[in-house]
Amino acid sequence: MQARVNQGDALTMASPSGLPATKVLGVPVSLVNMDLAVNTILGWVRDRKSHFICVRDVHGVVRAVEDPDIMALHYKAGMITPDGMPLVWLARWRGHRDVGRVCGADLVDALCEVSAKAGVSHYFFGGKPGVAERMAQNLVAKYPGFKVAGLETPPFRAMTAEEDAAVVERIKQSGAGVVWVGISTPKQEFWMRDHVDRLPGATLIGVGAAFDFHSGDVKRAPRWMRKTGFEWLHRLLSEPRRLWRRYLILAPKFVLMQLRQGRNG
Repeated sequence: MQARVNQGDALTMASPSGLPATKVLGVPVSLVNMDLAVNTILGWVRDRKSHFICVRDVHGVVRAVEDPDIMALHYKAGMITPDGMPLVWLARWRGHRDVGRVCGADLVDALCEVSAKAGVSHYFFGGKPGVAERMAQNLVAKYPGFKVAGLETPPFRAMTAEEDAAVVERIKQSGAGVVWVGISTPKQEFWMRDHVDRLPGATLIGVGAAFDFHSGDVKRAPRWMRKTGFEWLHRLLSEPRRLWRRYLILAPKFVLMQLRQGRNG
C-alpha cells in the first residue's frame, strides 16, 4: 500500500531518492508505511542504487535539532522512516493518512522475510561481540532461504583508515544488497553517510537496538504497547539507567517544541 501524499502540506519535500517527506522540526520524515518502505528498498537493491536509511523517533529528531551536523545528514538520506508513533500521528494530522510506523525491529522482519524469496543477501555490521552472530542465526532459522552475506562487530573505538578500508572491501566482496548497521545513534548515521558512496549497489539501514531485539538479548514490548505508542514505556522500564534521559527529557522537549511550531512546523 502506497502512502498518499497531501499536496496541501507546505512542509512536503522530496528526499534525494525521490521519496516524499514531511518536515518535522526540520527533519524530513519520509511518507511511508511498512509495505512501501520494503518495496522501495527491494527496488533500490534490484536497480543497484546506493542509499542509506535512518530510522527516526522523537529522540532522534531532537538530537538533529540540537546538532547541525546530524540535521544535515538527514538531507542526504534516501529514506527516513517514522519509528516513533508521534511522528506517524503528526504526519496523519497533516493529511498523510496512509503513513504507518516503520520501526527498525519490524523493518528487519519485514525485509528479511521477503528477501528470503527475492534472493537478496544481508550483511550485519554492529552490536556487541556475538550479537550480530545470534541475530543472523535467528533470522536464518525464522526465514528459510534467508542469505547472510557476512557479519562483524566493529571495535568501539574509531577504526584506523586501514581497518575501515578492509571493512569496506569485505562488504563489497560479500555482494550484500542490504547492510544492517547497529552501532548506536548518531554514530551509525554518520557511518552510513560516509560509506554509502563506497558501497555501490548496497542499501545501508541504521537500526541500533534491533540488533539486541533480534539476537534475543533484549525483549521487546508486547504488541499492544507497540501499536498504541507505549513501547517507549516498556523500554524505559527495561533499561532506565541508559534511556531515562531519552524518554523523560528529550521526548517531552520534542512535544514542547512541536506545540510551539504547531501543525505546520
